[in-house]
Amino acid sequence: MKRFHVIITPLLFIALLMPAQLVLAQIDREAGLPFLTRSEVIAQRGMVATSQPLATQVGLNILRNGGNAIDAAIGANAAMGLMEPTGNGIGGDLFAIIWHEESGQLYALNASGRSPRGLSYDRLIEILEEKGEDDIPPYDLLSVSVPGAVDGWFEMHERFGSAEMSDILSEPIHYAENGFPVSQAISEAWIRSARFLKNQPGAFEETFTIDGEGPEKGEVFRNPDLGNTFRLLAEQGRDAFYRGEIARKIDAWMKENNGYLRYEDFDQHHSEWVEPQTVNYRGYDVYQVGGNVQGTAVLQMLNILEGFDLSETGFGTAETLHLLIEAKKLAFEDRAKHYTDSDYYDIPYDVLLSKEYAAERRKLIGDRARRDLTTGVDVLEDGDTIYLTTADEEGNMVSLIQSNFRGMGTGFVVPGTGFSFQNRGELFSLDPDHPNVYAPGKRPFHTIIPGFVMKDGKPLMSFGNMGGGYQPIGHVSILTNVIDFGMNIQEAGDAFRWEHSGSTQPTDDLSDKLTDTGQVSIESGVPFSVVKALRSMGHEVQIGDSFFGRYQAIMRDHEKGVYYGASESRVDGQAAGY
Repeated sequence: MKRFHVIITPLLFIALLMPAQLVLAQIDREAGLPFLTRSEVIAQRGMVATSQPLATQVGLNILRNGGNAIDAAIGANAAMGLMEPTGNGIGGDLFAIIWHEESGQLYALNASGRSPRGLSYDRLIEILEEKGEDDIPPYDLLSVSVPGAVDGWFEMHERFGSAEMSDILSEPIHYAENGFPVSQAISEAWIRSARFLKNQPGAFEETFTIDGEGPEKGEVFRNPDLGNTFRLLAEQGRDAFYRGEIARKIDAWMKENNGYLRYEDFDQHHSEWVEPQTVNYRGYDVYQVGGNVQGTAVLQMLNILEGFDLSETGFGTAETLHLLIEAKKLAFEDRAKHYTDSDYYDIPYDVLLSKEYAAERRKLIGDRARRDLTTGVDVLEDGDTIYLTTADEEGNMVSLIQSNFRGMGTGFVVPGTGFSFQNRGELFSLDPDHPNVYAPGKRPFHTIIPGFVMKDGKPLMSFGNMGGGYQPIGHVSILTNVIDFGMNIQEAGDAFRWEHSGSTQPTDDLSDKLTDTGQVSIESGVPFSVVKALRSMGHEVQIGDSFFGRYQAIMRDHEKGVYYGASESRVDGQAAGY
């Protein structure tokens, strides 16, 4: 009998000690990084990352032509609203965090719109009772709040922009008038939404379909009405939208269709520059927008997790995932009770973001999945979005997120305008004692959050991911992947993801609380042994069958003088620099 000898090389020896999934990934990846599907993009002078390659190129061209990161973010967002209307558009809202190199400061912008000032709480309840509804329905004119994105663009531009708005919008106008080929993932979502929304009152079918259907992959689509709206903005500024022709069209259409927004709602609208909320996580200062968005949940989760050595428990293990899931459940109970328009409620940041409160909440994490949680502070989920980020030669960086909420929003399109209204008003609570209760002229709760990281007083990373209630989980996953597990920013996004649903919502009654373990979903890259271990801890776990968001990021390397860019590899994302 012949004997066969196996030579154990150092690489093979290491591979034999690794889980099977990591062995295959390690062998398949030229870079030797088990979770990396492609390399980071590296450039010196500028970087743009979006979920649509043509929009990335729009932003990059603005940088090449002398615009700065703020200009590029506005131009890319305009292109995204045209090319990915399944996630965003000027009928929606916007939030941004901006590092301004010249002033050496970080700025946060809340560009979200408010509910109709002429619709009282009592009247809202009467209308809902007449309709037989227990909540604000998503595809009803009751869910429409003032679109804030356009005002957000002009606030950013007035304070920090360098290029003319006509130059910033020139390429989006060209694509709107002459057309662009629709990419695969966007086409699939567009076709689904169009079949559902095309019979809504207004001009949805004429604006967003071709022969009554959403465009197929590769089909060239035009939206000349949106191009005309962009031209008005380029020529007349933000007042064209909030005090001029567009506002008057909306007012007339709302009156004709028994809607609730009025010219006065647009005339009185304004964005707000706010102080970003922050905590330090293992030496990194992480920033989020607070108030009526869920960014505070990211900071609360990090505070809780800081008490555990995740680098020791390891990426993707059952122990680490259990800690992440339980931290999310704790933070989301506070999210359900305290995150709202800060003009109407004094959010207790001094407690919610304190290390002492995190230590108390951390004690509630045991070795089993909890099912009996509520907020620790006394009181008095679906969504489609886009995230993009830009950076320029001067050192400015923009982290921007923009959304219609439910895909293409309500589907209400005022003829001639080219955009659909968002349905953010759905996210008010109807409990009169809840901080997030509906009120006229109030900003509803939002799921969309931009992220930013500073290190030793210097800007390090602008990042974010879309995906409704998943977004805080996505932010924390990216941050722990980079900080605790040493991944680069592309690998951090490519690694398998997890999601937890079933937490109490900001639309629920104030007395509601978590009463079961909820549902954990994990992408298919996880070893099944981990799934079995999580189930043994009491978690309800499924593989896939969920939505895990889409991610972009830019990291600045001050020593080397370069930017690193990352984008979503699961769909159409592109990071590009020069």
